[in-house]
Amino acid sequence: MMDNPVPIPLWAMVAFYALLLLPAGLIWYFRLGVLRRLAIAVVRMTVQLTLVGVLLIYWFRWDNAWLNVLWVVVMVGFAAVSAVQSSTLRLRYFFVPVFLALLVSGLSVLLFFNVLLLPIREVFSAQYLIIIGGMLLGNALKGIVIGLSDFYQRLQDQQDAYRYYLAAGASRWEALIPFFRNSLQAALNPSIASMATMGVVFLPGMMTGQIIGGATPDTAIRYQLAIMIVIFVCIALSVVLGVSFSLGRSFDGYGNLRAGVFRK
Repeated sequence: MMDNPVPIPLWAMVAFYALLLLPAGLIWYFRLGVLRRLAIAVVRMTVQLTLVGVLLIYWFRWDNAWLNVLWVVVMVGFAAVSAVQSSTLRLRYFFVPVFLALLVSGLSVLLFFNVLLLPIREVFSAQYLIIIGGMLLGNALKGIVIGLSDFYQRLQDQQDAYRYYLAAGASRWEALIPFFRNSLQAALNPSIASMATMGVVFLPGMMTGQIIGGATPDTAIRYQLAIMIVIFVCIALSVVLGVSFSLGRSFDGYGNLRAGVFRK
């Protein structure tokens, strides 16, 4: 029989925060220059998660389908901004393509998960739409950052090869396929490596959380297998769509990469 999760008292949370003194001391000793960023990140994480936790309590009580979808759209917007800002690309060129890529891939995979995999009546239930959607977007965000950055950086570094393909009679898409292939591979490799070592090297977070929360191991494993598959599909779709949607904004009428797509 599985027990309910053990609550964490406030004094224990203070002790866990005190553990940060160890990496903070190492950062200071080796003069890594990220101590201020660490402090800001920890404060932001604490405030954001606390506010979201309070909000979700009431949001789960309301559980309005339209509000739940709106929440997911807002999450996609923040994810798109974060993805572009985490790269060297300009927001005004890439926000819309990344937003659309994350929205289409995230919602389609999320609805597939809720409709076919979960025995629930309300596919727009906040408990699943928001929580699972957040997991999908968090992983897709990392994938699309890697994929877009790799694609446009390689293209900038190897413009002579790209122009050679065009001069040899290739269409723009045919000339871009080698760069696109490399970017998709770079985006998918971390997920493939993670899946290959899962269960042997580490136990994933969703499975661990469900077992701690009282779920049986076999149920937790099924959830984890399903979520890893949809995460991988979401990453692949978001990278493909993100690059495809961005081509019309990042190239001029002559097929050349616009000079202003990169931040200085």
